Amino acid sequence: MPIRPAIVGIAGTTLSTQEARLLTQHPPLGIILFARNIQTPAQLTALISQITTELPHALLMVDQEGGRVARLRSPHWRAHPAAAALQTPRAAWLTGALIGLDCAAAGFHIAAAPVLDVGASGGHDVIGDRAFSTDPEIVATLGSAFAAGLLAAGIQPIGKHAPGHGRALADSHLTLPTLESVLPADLLPFTRNRHLPWLMTAHIRYTSLDMTNPATQSPAIIAGVIRDPNAIGFQGLLITDDLAMHALTGTPSLRALRALQAGCDVALHCSGILSETTDLLSALPPAAPAALARVAAARAHAKTARQELDAQSLAAERAALLA
Repeated sequence: MPIRPAIVGIAGTTLSTQEARLLTQHPPLGIILFARNIQTPAQLTALISQITTELPHALLMVDQEGGRVARLRSPHWRAHPAAAALQTPRAAWLTGALIGLDCAAAGFHIAAAPVLDVGASGGHDVIGDRAFSTDPEIVATLGSAFAAGLLAAGIQPIGKHAPGHGRALADSHLTLPTLESVLPADLLPFTRNRHLPWLMTAHIRYTSLDMTNPATQSPAIIAGVIRDPNAIGFQGLLITDDLAMHALTGTPSLRALRALQAGCDVALHCSGILSETTDLLSALPPAAPAALARVAAARAHAKTARQELDAQSLAAERAALLA
């Protein structure tokens, strides 16, 4: 069966018979796991084995930034600081590498990090300490170091949320934030990190660029800002933020089709609700050849960048830096 250009969530700690049937009938590019799917290392290993039995090609993704956005948690996995606590490129690299080692050991291929949004005074706390700094130069530098650490562990990073979420006054999980424009400062961290294998879009409407559509579903923003060499100039895999968020309207399939038609490569739908996932996967066309070529390039990028790392020595070095 042709691969659908989607990464989707599942409901629980095991793969249900109905989910397995759906995934084999309409195979997505990958699966994203959340806290609801993860209890212990042994349980996670068994779940990933179930998934890969049904989807041998599947990319396995986890939202693992450190701080409050962490699905692999103590006592079974290391605790990691939020981005705002990382003050130097070395601390950022070490944290990326340690998160990457945790993810790789668990069986994941992709971590949804780093956050490349520039923090803003007065911005909604949905970003908050997930941002490295309010200075775009610092965000660009530390974000790049964090991503390099993930890659050194063999994990594909996703820079988020292009073209910039930091100044938004609302939480896109709950409603659609609106900003008048994208500022050069918003774009700088993404431009400096245009070499990353993945970027994630923002569910934000920028009215000077598109009065109607959020960036995720806006051809004008994707072509004219994210892909444009005179702006961000990103040529890698572009994935949506979670399409189940309340910033968007319409059925899951409609949300995904709008995003793909606007220029996204991959639709991300995280709810794990079987009826929603069925609606989305059954409606999507096969993944475009260009998207599959970018998937292959992202895999190769992580494989080439991988290093032999000693987690214990890296953790000790980070502890000394952050003391």
